[in-house]
Amino acid sequence: MTLDLARPRPSDILVTYRIETAGDPEFLATKIASDQSTGTFVDLPGETPELKARAAARVVAFEPLDGSHVPSLPAKGATFNRAKATIAYPLEAIGTDLAALTTVALGGVWSIKEFTGLRVIDLKLPSEFDGLYPGPQFGIGGSRRLTGVYDRPIIGTIIKPALGLTPDETAHVVGELIASGIDFIKDDEKLMSPPYSSLEARVKAIMPLIRDHEQLTGKKVMYAFGISDIDPDEMVRKHDMVAREGGNAAVININSVGMGAFLFLRRRSSLVLHAHRNGWDLITRHPGLGFDFSVYQQLWRLLGVDQFQINGIAAKYWEPDDSFVQSFNDLKKPIFHDSDRPLPVVCSGQWGGQAPETYRRTGQTVDHLYLCGGGVVSHPGGPAAGVRAVRAAWEAAVAGIDLEEYAKSHPELALALAKFGSKKPVSEGI
Repeated sequence: MTLDLARPRPSDILVTYRIETAGDPEFLATKIASDQSTGTFVDLPGETPELKARAAARVVAFEPLDGSHVPSLPAKGATFNRAKATIAYPLEAIGTDLAALTTVALGGVWSIKEFTGLRVIDLKLPSEFDGLYPGPQFGIGGSRRLTGVYDRPIIGTIIKPALGLTPDETAHVVGELIASGIDFIKDDEKLMSPPYSSLEARVKAIMPLIRDHEQLTGKKVMYAFGISDIDPDEMVRKHDMVAREGGNAAVININSVGMGAFLFLRRRSSLVLHAHRNGWDLITRHPGLGFDFSVYQQLWRLLGVDQFQINGIAAKYWEPDDSFVQSFNDLKKPIFHDSDRPLPVVCSGQWGGQAPETYRRTGQTVDHLYLCGGGVVSHPGGPAAGVRAVRAAWEAAVAGIDLEEYAKSHPELALALAKFGSKKPVSEGI
């Protein structure tokens, strides 16, 4: 069939899909538009031409693709057709509710049986969404103001539940990290409120150290406590507990709590909301299914994520470097305004060794939180030496000095290179 492409209207929501089918991709593009708006191809009682003209989604762009656009190839002997199609959904049919948007334009399309692959690769929202949702409360500027770091990456580390630390033991490690000049510490996403280390006990053990250090030095280390909870009221109670003790940040496992609960928290929050995208790999790892990060991240930015974890160069997980770089660039682009940009969080197996490549691949910017787990706490000289090693690596990266050369006058960096660099791949075991 030959598509009769429509023209998009300024108020349309534009969603681009990469489709794969053994059938006719042009037909299936029109079927997405029909099934996800005014119904089936069969005229129904009450389905008037006026209704269709007002509420029907329309195909506004279509481009056949070859197999090179999808890394996973079909089974031997199978023949699949691939294409990229953009569907315009009328705002009048969907409105500005993100639950409606995800149900109609994003959620239901995978149930269409003729598809062998379907991936949402782009989303453009009309100006009617501008200002409707709260967006980041702190973002890049607020994170820098609260940490007092302006001319380099914010350097952070993680308290891992695998260590099995009690609240007092955690506080001991935190005390050493604070003294080292660390900017940011967070609970691991898996560390919420287990019996051996309840959130309340951790807050009461850690916050006095942070307050005392602030009084002595003027620097307040940002500690993001894990407050995720399936009950939005309980999550707000945890938020209030952290805020009462002088805390200024919280880790939220966004896919576990869901968009509605996150918005409920954001509207009541006084804390920097640090998003861990747990479970994200389930909806993106297969290249022919799910979402591109460019689509996914827009929803959470509208809802109010301040800091967004996106893996990093030579990450310890599956994500390739190019994917990380694209995610970093996605977060740099405003949706409507510069104020809706969250702080990118470079993480997953990071240590100082990836600093030069991170700096180069992200456009020579230092506007991010550089988050190291074992790259700090597993340093052979201890966590404080780990912090100094990472800072030295970033000094060298920004100055364009080779790390090995810079390490000659920075012993903590030399030890890090010996442990994490020469003996194993940069992402292994960190």
